[in-house]
Amino acid sequence: MALQRILLIDDNKTRAQQLEAVFQFMGYRVEAVGSSDYASCFGETDQLGGVFVGDGIDKQATVVSDIVERAAKVPVSLLINKGTALQISTAITNSVFQVLEWPTTYPVLKPILDKLQASSAQTTFTVREVPDRRSFSVEWLKGKSQAIVDIRKLIDQVAESDATVLILGESGTGKEVVARALHDGSFRKDKPFVPINCGAIPGELLESELFGHEKGAFTGALTTRQGRFEMAEGGTLFLDEIGDMPMAMQVKLLRVLQERTFERVGSNKTIHCDVRVIAATHRYLEHEIKENRFREDLFYRLNVFPIEIPALKDRAEDIPLLVNDLIVRMEASNRGSVRLTNAALAMLMQHEWPGNVRELANLIERLAIINPKGLVEVADLPEKFQQYKVSEEIVDDAEVVNADEEDEQPEQLEVIGAFENSSGALAQLPTQGIDLKEYLNVLEVDLIRQALNECSGVVAHAAKRLNMRRTTLVEKLRKYDLQR
Repeated sequence: MALQRILLIDDNKTRAQQLEAVFQFMGYRVEAVGSSDYASCFGETDQLGGVFVGDGIDKQATVVSDIVERAAKVPVSLLINKGTALQISTAITNSVFQVLEWPTTYPVLKPILDKLQASSAQTTFTVREVPDRRSFSVEWLKGKSQAIVDIRKLIDQVAESDATVLILGESGTGKEVVARALHDGSFRKDKPFVPINCGAIPGELLESELFGHEKGAFTGALTTRQGRFEMAEGGTLFLDEIGDMPMAMQVKLLRVLQERTFERVGSNKTIHCDVRVIAATHRYLEHEIKENRFREDLFYRLNVFPIEIPALKDRAEDIPLLVNDLIVRMEASNRGSVRLTNAALAMLMQHEWPGNVRELANLIERLAIINPKGLVEVADLPEKFQQYKVSEEIVDDAEVVNADEEDEQPEQLEVIGAFENSSGALAQLPTQGIDLKEYLNVLEVDLIRQALNECSGVVAHAAKRLNMRRTTLVEKLRKYDLQR
């Protein structure tokens, strides 16, 4: 019985056509694709009998490693041109089924395919989907502004590379979030991600923090200690606030980036490292170079692939999504919850946010403490936000940000004249005046109760009677502590 399916990955079209003809002649169903299109071939549920990978494709070692990871126990065979050295590591070669020289004749191929067939009769080969390494950007980088969309594209382009990345942006914009996204999207994602804030550690201790030290290397060095470069071996080292690093340390860091070697403090033993370096700073490094506070050669070594994160004030349209995400995270960690009206959100979107996303996160957490599980309106915001103006239309049609219903699409609200009788006022204003807010609250509660009673407690029907969204009515029930 012939194998159900053979996958042939080859950018050499002539060789692929010849092999496909041979396989088909022998009774096998063949799917021939290029090296850039093979990923979609692992979605089928039928049995995959074997994979053949042609020599000369771009990043052959990466493709073979990925296939071995995707197709558990499926035999992978390599095809190389005669007289061509195999450009794949021994570790990957040991995991493949067979290495063949091309051109390969039918008598040579037949016993190999027979062996594949015998293996498939004894073993059930399974194919598993490997999650898209780029899905992290959607998870961590909240926002729909063009700036965030562009940053996601940049991350997707450079994540799988080992290129050094320099992340630029004001404090609190989320530079470490981008660094973690780069790590999670790389082939190093199963190795350590080690961050270090270069500006928070005194210059005389920074060398020990980065490279480690031997016992007795200096006063207080009671034991041998690993540095961050050793901790991050095989993974990613994130150098935050690199612009605050002392000049003396910049020279030593430059050598490590160039030679990929270092010595612990107090040792003359050279240690080799396999670490991807991602750096970040809020400083304008070109200006720092002119002021002789940053080395120009180190800047060019770090600035291989720059990613600049915009300030929050430059992407105000992302604030509702960020607020909702912050609320979800607070609820997940049992740190409370809060909800904001559209009017309150409109106020937040007008603020300059000098502290960027970090300042926004602190505000949401403070509001959750002051108004636990409550509804935050314009008047509940801190005084510095009261200078902003919001139109009456936004206040009247305010919709609550509800973390429990973030996926629900808001229905189109039809504006209907609530009071068709415009011949006079609803009530006579007392001569002594009135607390209008309290009066309206009482009136609103009474009308909500009437609507619920008429609709037998069905919230959706009551909301329709009151010409409001169901989600808005639910929030008002919570606000006034009404039983449905």
